[in-house]
Amino acid sequence: MARPRTHDETLRTSLLEHASRALSANGPDGMSLRAVTAAAGTTTAAVYTLFGGRDGLIEAVVDEGFERFGRHLATVPRTGDAGADLFALGLAYRESALADPHFYRVMFAADGVRRSKDPLAEPTFGVLRDAVARLPRAEVGDAGPEPTALRLWGLVHGLVSLELAGLLPGDEREHSDRYAAALRSSAG
Repeated sequence: MARPRTHDETLRTSLLEHASRALSANGPDGMSLRAVTAAAGTTTAAVYTLFGGRDGLIEAVVDEGFERFGRHLATVPRTGDAGADLFALGLAYRESALADPHFYRVMFAADGVRRSKDPLAEPTFGVLRDAVARLPRAEVGDAGPEPTALRLWGLVHGLVSLELAGLLPGDEREHSDRYAAALRSSAG
């Protein structure tokens, strides 16, 4: 007698994890649904039950990545020191990317898997823009917080992407120190 199939939250999370790895490595066109479900110990029926199909799974991976990223950024306390808060947010950005590298790569993939054509409209960018808006006007400039936030995002995203690709010299400690130094020097 066959075992009943359980399509629960544990299986959903497992499918998201395996799909994020496949998407990160191969892009949406190279992701094999059969390989993802086999790695998760289930069948393709689970994908249709939980996500409505392949496209729903891909969309859920992107959403999950942004949700995890947003939760990580939300752990940064908001204090009376806007500069220190922005620095802490930059550190949290890297920590989140390193904790979930496959999701991070999928979130910012250039091959059409992201959920928005305008990453500046993402709530996670809003967190950065709001943190920059708390800085003294002299540090933000007359153009407002968005250009400064975009510059800082470019810096942290570039450094994290290089690190995840294995293109930075040194070990984990050197990467961390170099990253923190770049944040400090670019904050103003």
